Amino acid sequence: MIKASAPGKLYIAGEYAVLEPGNPALIVALDQFITVTLKPADKQGSIRSSYSNGISIPWTRKNGKFYMDERDNPFSYIAGSVTIVESYLKELGLPLKYFDLTIESELDNKDGRKYGLGSSGAVTIATIKAILQFYKIDYDAELLYKLSAITHLSLHSNGSFGDLAASSFEGWVAYSCFEKDWVLDRLANKAISLIDLLKEKWPKLMIEPLEAPTNLDLYIGWTGTPASTTLLVDTMNDEQHEMNGFYRDFLKKSADCVTDLIEAFKQSNIERFQEGIRLNRSLLTSLAQKSGVDIETEALLNLCQSAEEFGGAAKSSGAGGGDCGIVLFKKEDDASSMLAQWETHGITNLPLKVYRTPNTTHQSIKAEA
Repeated sequence: MIKASAPGKLYIAGEYAVLEPGNPALIVALDQFITVTLKPADKQGSIRSSYSNGISIPWTRKNGKFYMDERDNPFSYIAGSVTIVESYLKELGLPLKYFDLTIESELDNKDGRKYGLGSSGAVTIATIKAILQFYKIDYDAELLYKLSAITHLSLHSNGSFGDLAASSFEGWVAYSCFEKDWVLDRLANKAISLIDLLKEKWPKLMIEPLEAPTNLDLYIGWTGTPASTTLLVDTMNDEQHEMNGFYRDFLKKSADCVTDLIEAFKQSNIERFQEGIRLNRSLLTSLAQKSGVDIETEALLNLCQSAEEFGGAAKSSGAGGGDCGIVLFKKEDDASSMLAQWETHGITNLPLKVYRTPNTTHQSIKAEA
């Protein structure tokens, strides 16, 4: 039996702008996980998860390819992961085997409501890890990221894939997305093998693991209201064409803000880092007003105002519209009064920590033009 886990994530800064290739964001992996258990099977495999109410759903192969009846399939990211990894395994010349998968998630609360911690990214990374271990294939964080990114591209994801970077590289991560059309063209034209595509430099992709300042505390507040990142991003994509030059200006200002914020983070300059968080929140507020997309809900506004009242720098996390907000404090500052106010506003403090697998380091991926 094989067990593989991947952590959830939260965006710290750079939301929406990170959808543009080369625009930076700061993301963090957290100590809440999706765990995939894999057991060998004989003539067909199965997938079981809380997402299917614990019901085991069978899968097989048709013409040598993973197959699950779409009428039974609530597991698009898992099925997509198996399909892409098996294409990779076939290029490596390995015979394919059947297996049973069981998925356990810590990324939602006891009522089944998601916290907004990147479950689709985490389940993709954990599934790919488990299958590679099953076939005894060595892997690093870059291989995990690229296989998962190709999986999400195959499912027509509209995200930036920053959740995949956080779940594969872990800890604090500076990130910018690659040129999706470049990868899609190479896949569509079959101009290159999957093995070689995974080895290539992907234009504008940047993933840099960072060491956090020792005197920085991260607080996470959950509003209790779930949000659909996919829907919010779709709405923003529709609206950006109506915003004339505003959106290009937003991209430039966000890139400058997040670049400076990351530099302050590296230098352990907490005051400058907090100012960067506040500026990024202001940019997102302007974007929301211009686009009509409800990024900072009333609950997120209360979360941020409570934090600012007691010296923290706060903003929504991710696409907004609900889910979580983040607050950055100096370690010596007392956050207890903020947490008390959160309680009166119905905001749940999630006692999560930044996660990185002990004694591991990952090489940065530097952006290529």
